Amino acid sequence: MDFLIKLKSDGLRYREISISNPHHVTIPRGVTAIMGPNGAGKTMLANIIEKGWNFCTNRIEGYRERLNIKKIEFADIHSLAGFKVEYYQQRFESMMNDEVPTVAEIFHDRINSERWQELAKQLRLNDIATKHINFLSSGETRKLLIVNLLFDLPDVLILDNPYIGLDAVSRDILNDTILQIANQGVSVILLLCNSVDLPPFINCVIPMRNMVIEEPVMRNDIEIERFQQSFHYLFDYAINLDELPIKPIREYNAEETDVVLALNHCKVKYGARTIIEDVSWTIRNGECWALFGSNGSGKSTLLSLVHADNPQGYSNDITLFDRRRGSGESIWEIKRRIGYISPEMHLYFNGSGDIKTIVAQGLNDTVGLFCQVKPQQMERAKQWLRLLHIEHLADRRFNTLSAGEQRMVLLARTFIKHPQLLILDEPLHGLDATRKRSIRGIINHLVARDKITLIYVTHYLPEVPECVTHTKTL
Repeated sequence: MDFLIKLKSDGLRYREISISNPHHVTIPRGVTAIMGPNGAGKTMLANIIEKGWNFCTNRIEGYRERLNIKKIEFADIHSLAGFKVEYYQQRFESMMNDEVPTVAEIFHDRINSERWQELAKQLRLNDIATKHINFLSSGETRKLLIVNLLFDLPDVLILDNPYIGLDAVSRDILNDTILQIANQGVSVILLLCNSVDLPPFINCVIPMRNMVIEEPVMRNDIEIERFQQSFHYLFDYAINLDELPIKPIREYNAEETDVVLALNHCKVKYGARTIIEDVSWTIRNGECWALFGSNGSGKSTLLSLVHADNPQGYSNDITLFDRRRGSGESIWEIKRRIGYISPEMHLYFNGSGDIKTIVAQGLNDTVGLFCQVKPQQMERAKQWLRLLHIEHLADRRFNTLSAGEQRMVLLARTFIKHPQLLILDEPLHGLDATRKRSIRGIINHLVARDKITLIYVTHYLPEVPECVTHTKTL
């Protein structure tokens, strides 16, 4: 076998994390997937492959001395931009957007080159050069990072869950691009938590569970559907809905609300760029909606109006919870009734404290030390961590978790409120198949039991919960 990298140690270390390697795994050239459930150790292994941590314990053959290895993940956009938006609402504040660089300003040395234009055309990014980096959708951000990495072809390209956030067309385009660069001699390592994401041209899968690297499985001539099914044994996770915490006492009476949301010919524009135009939408109390739209269609911007994060909400005709925006209500009166999670919120989240505190703070709509967490709130947070099988993360820090573990924490932080309006923008991003099923079960149960109104955003119809009975497309 023509090998790329040989992991020769019985154990591998990345900082304080240890990974067991009983089979002394060899990674072949071509397209390889490292696959396993959330928390299996995929990201840690990728960091070891990229950086070699720890040289005293990790015996690795055939990599740093002669291979140019590049790895990409969603949060890399901060380092590329040289600018980090400090809180989520800032993404939409016009007074600070002149300070945020545009795509053209960040990539000024390459954006007009023939190669960049070719890659951008392949991934349908022709029109984002003038966009400020904080206005990119999650799908656009991922594609931009991929274009930047592909510009200078490395020997090895590591992509951490590259398909999440991409619509169906973009996923197919990305597969074509991966196959194209693989044919040019670039070895690609995909970090995946769902077997359905395995591309048809995969050469090898390295399974991982519980920080253990299992024996690689070669693709050979097995049809892709059978190959995908052969890894179902990795996922053994289930949630007992009977343990779902009861609804806390609200400071408002949700049952008295008629119209939860009414948008009347709404428009959002920044300079010469119109993001959404002439959008009307009415949602009544207890209704469950799915919101669809391609990457860059304006879904996140529309939801920023609903969640009171966008100052242009005051210049539009918007009613929330039977009350016209701008009639004297505070944004905290609005947010108190809403539970919200999105890829962009995940990207800009900078919560401090340990995980159990971060989840408990969801009851107060705070991040940091702005509000003291009460003992009963901390106990409720622990209930949610136990329900989601992530109680072992309770004392960890947010930035030490994998992206999938972070997403589970943010979901717990969102669910803990049992809000009147639940806004879930791609909530299953980065979750393995079993966790996706469990989270959908929680959503269905909460909506039915607590009479919650739901807006659910996704690119994938199979992920839509059964409780959804209305659709809106941008």
